[in-house]
Formats: sequence, C-alpha cells, structure tokens
Amino acid sequence: MLTIAFPALAFDTNCYVLAPQAGEECVVVDPGVGVVETLREVLAEHRLRPAAVLLTHGHVDHVYSVTPVCGSDTAAYIHADDRYRLHDLLGRTNPGLIAMFEQQFGAAATWTEPSNVVEIGDGTRLTLAGLDFDVLHAPGHTEGSVMFGIDRVPDGLRGQVDVDRTMVTGDVLFAGSVGRTDLPGGDPAAMQRSLRDVVLPLPDTTLVLPGHYQATTMGHERATNPYLRDLPA
Repeated sequence: MLTIAFPALAFDTNCYVLAPQAGEECVVVDPGVGVVETLREVLAEHRLRPAAVLLTHGHVDHVYSVTPVCGSDTAAYIHADDRYRLHDLLGRTNPGLIAMFEQQFGAAATWTEPSNVVEIGDGTRLTLAGLDFDVLHAPGHTEGSVMFGIDRVPDGLRGQVDVDRTMVTGDVLFAGSVGRTDLPGGDPAAMQRSLRDVVLPLPDTTLVLPGHYQATTMGHERATNPYLRDLPA
C-alpha cells in the first residue's frame, strides 16, 4: 500500500494519503490547516486521484481543508456523532486557536461545509480506492472519534517491522500518549472505555498511524504507553 504522511502547517496534524499503488485512486485522511498545496504536489508526483476523504473526527486541525480537497464531487466521511461539527466549524472552535493560525498565515479563517458528506458508524465497512477500511468508533476525544483499520501495511514495511495491519488512530492513540479529553465533546470516562474495549484488543502486529507525532505499533504501546498500562480493570 502506497502510504504518504506529511504534517499540516498548523498543529502538526498528520495528513495521510493511502492508495494501492501510484497512478491509481487514493484516500486522503484528515486534511488539516494549510495542506492543500503540499497535497496537490503529492498527488501530482504519484499520479493519484482522490476517491474519498476520511475524517477521524471533527476538530478544526483535522478537517480545515476538507472542502477544497473534496471539491464538488469527492465525498467526506465522518462519524454521525461528529457530523454537527462541520455545520459551523469555526463557531465551535476556540477563538484563540483561530487567531493563532490567522496570524501565522496572515489571512482570515474561512469555512464552507463540504457539499457531499457521508455519515459512518461503528462497524461500517468502506471500500474506497481499492482499499477496505473498517470503522471503529472510539469516543472520548470527541463524541464521534473513529479509527480506520486496513488489512494492509505500507510498501516496504513488511519484513522490516513485525506488522500485518494498519490502524489510522486520529487523536485516540498516539506514540506514548492518548488524545486529550478536556475540549468540548471530550469525555474522560468514554476515553477510558475506548482504550480498554477498542484499542487494547488490537493485535500487537498493528501499525499505528496517529493524528500527531510519529508512527508506532500496538505492541510497543501496550508495553510502554502509560495510559494503556494504567487502565483500570
């Protein structure tokens, strides 16, 4: 699986491009602030055509560029419980965060809701751009936070790392940490349940592609991540 990751220009949010191989359709995951130009270059270099945009949740740092990336035809997929965030993204965002990246880019923040939004739920199976995605609902960071599982691994990784499956975790699980729960829509108890019931059962051979920071593996996180090791029974 062709896998390209690059950080957004604000908040270091990871944007992912996934495709069976170069020259085919692809899926874009979490197009955040200021990714449009870099994404355009990635698509041109690898001759890719976006078939869908997947959103792990509805926070501004993960969805800000979804509408220009989708254009008028490509669908954006988001869990039903976070769908409301796309109606008035900037109105639901901390004004200080908006002011921060307006100052960084020297332009006022604007928002237009995507014209084609598809609501997904726990257990939804998506076949997009020749790839199969399993949706795992893992609330806690937001009500509609999800992870996307793929029964493939990035090209060149098999044999180098003991992984046989990929999980795009958004802001549920990071290398050495987990998503914060003190923002609107966050729920510490729900996060604990998600970590215990959704994350911990993942096999050790799962490659974790998080919403921020570097990739990791489920085996490494199970052994070292204090938020997993200290979960109440």
